[in-house]
Amino acid sequence: MMAPMGKQQDVGGPNRHSGSGAAADGVTGGSVDARLAFAQDPTTPHMTLIDLASDPSAVVREAVATRTDAPAQALRPLTRDHDRHVREAVARNPSTSVANLLRLVKDADRWVRWGVAGNPACDESIRRVMTEAPDKELRGLLAERRELEPELAARLVNDVSPEVRERLATHTHDPDVITALMADRTARVRKGLARNPRTTTAQRSALAQDPVVDVRAALVLAVELTEADLRRLIDDRSVQVRMAMATSEVVPPHIRQALGRDPDEMVAGAARDFRPGSGNSSVVRAPRVGQRASGTGRGRPGGARR
Repeated sequence: MMAPMGKQQDVGGPNRHSGSGAAADGVTGGSVDARLAFAQDPTTPHMTLIDLASDPSAVVREAVATRTDAPAQALRPLTRDHDRHVREAVARNPSTSVANLLRLVKDADRWVRWGVAGNPACDESIRRVMTEAPDKELRGLLAERRELEPELAARLVNDVSPEVRERLATHTHDPDVITALMADRTARVRKGLARNPRTTTAQRSALAQDPVVDVRAALVLAVELTEADLRRLIDDRSVQVRMAMATSEVVPPHIRQALGRDPDEMVAGAARDFRPGSGNSSVVRAPRVGQRASGTGRGRPGGARR
């Protein structure tokens, strides 16, 4: 029976996962491809996985590190593996213990730390450490989590990095956090709030009158506004804001029709030529979780790691 998700299983007495020393020697003594096959085989005994966790090949060790049914004795030493890809695999493994995740969230390699941030086993104790991490990107990943505890969100409201506060502003569901960030003096933070669909009507009206053009432009691209705010923005002094309105998916047709008479011909043309669903409008990107781009950063050029 496979180990439940989110828990590492210690290997104890004899069961179908235990294997004899002779059998383990047969596995660990084969070729790299053979050992990799054993590391990936769901029927491989736990004792063999423990042996393969110290395999000379990083590829084999990484395969063990990805196993959600791997016993604690296999994953624990892999948190200190000299190959960062192996440690990253452990960091992303939902069966890795909280104690090991706490070690990995302080890892010297950023991809390992970011792997912990995206792990569903990452709990409040780990998130608390993340709020104090010197890694700005790690704190930013934390800021994008919907289930972030109010106490931790309050810490990020005062984060030294405007980028972290912007990401919190864009993704938070906490009304108290939104209210606090409305007073942020950094324009990019208010721009993040302008993209947040959880803002109130009053907050959107205030953002529609923000002195920074980028904030107003982001607002009209992302959320629905009252008729009064839209009418005021039709005559916005910034061509950038009016162009954003002309190409926004959330601006109602009668407002776009009015923009078809804009004194700037580019704005007027964009409003007249707009077609819903044409991809003209900017959108808020999905939260990042520290994932590598597919096919990059892994192994050696032209071949697999050994």
